Amino acid sequence: MAGKVLHYFAGGNTGKGFTHYLDSSLQGLDRVFILNGRTGKSYIMEKLAEVWKQKGYDLELIHCPSAPDSLDGVVIPGLKTGVVDGNAPYVIEPKTNDSVMMLEDALDAKYERDALELNRRIQEAYQSAYHSFAESLRHHDDLEAIYLKEMDFEKAGQVTQQLIEKLFGGKTGDGSQTAYHRFLGAATPNGAVDFIPNLTEGLSKRYFIKGRAGTGKSTMLRKIASKASEKGFTTEIYHCGFDPNSLDMVIVRELGFCIFDSTDPHEYFPERNGDEVIDMYAAAVTPGTDEKYANEIQAAHKRYKDKMKEGTAWLHEAKVLNDELEMYYHEALDFAKVDQIYLKINQDIQEAERLQTQS
Repeated sequence: MAGKVLHYFAGGNTGKGFTHYLDSSLQGLDRVFILNGRTGKSYIMEKLAEVWKQKGYDLELIHCPSAPDSLDGVVIPGLKTGVVDGNAPYVIEPKTNDSVMMLEDALDAKYERDALELNRRIQEAYQSAYHSFAESLRHHDDLEAIYLKEMDFEKAGQVTQQLIEKLFGGKTGDGSQTAYHRFLGAATPNGAVDFIPNLTEGLSKRYFIKGRAGTGKSTMLRKIASKASEKGFTTEIYHCGFDPNSLDMVIVRELGFCIFDSTDPHEYFPERNGDEVIDMYAAAVTPGTDEKYANEIQAAHKRYKDKMKEGTAWLHEAKVLNDELEMYYHEALDFAKVDQIYLKINQDIQEAERLQTQS
């Protein structure tokens, strides 16, 4: 029986630049294979993922925010093993039992000048994207300021405290207090992409937080994550792909629940037993606020969305340029050597499986 697969991002193209939590996703692993080189990394990880999923192991697939159909990492929790992309913008320091695998992809000399120019243009496109996202974040702050003026923080705190008591009560975890920091979604060349349906599959209780910018959604999530840690539960903490200082979702699988910001660009609605809506606008914002500030809200929202679209266009430009660059490296890549690296990693994982079975 094939194993279950969890999909998420460890890095994101955000309003604060490129931000990643890859180290957090790798905590607790006994061994990590770090792949360095321009091409062939996702190919190796996809092959490994398929083999070990078919062997019945649960997997975590870490997607690339700049090309979400490609992988930045594969984790096999049951074997405490991971395989990740070690190239920039990720920076991973190998630990004692980790292995760094080099994929040889030396360019033909006739392509070197073109490659340098493409790299320059790619970096410029990313910097332009991050500038646009930073501008968009500032306009989003304007939206938050409107609602903060009309927010009843005491009521918001009461809603949060009641929910915490409902979620945890007298329950305690195994004392691990492990917190995995990730992204549930990301800004990509194709627009916003998220994995909420996959991440929440199989959970008995899903809480959908509705509201507006600045109405306490992230604060509620932080308090719930803090309580989960205090109670000794393993917690998955998903940061906002737009503003990584904010949170979008918390999952405590031991208790079978998730709670997430269910507003644009990852807006979902209840569709199964156990789903419940928490409306922070209705609970803690002065009635009529939307109508009172309609013009200001509309203007700030348009500025925010326009800059998001601009940033997405720059990500698309970077992707087009990167695809062109990849073609040069693809010609230089020796796929026989890539397959040898895949076989070597797979054999090492098989050995880890054998040793685990014997112990």
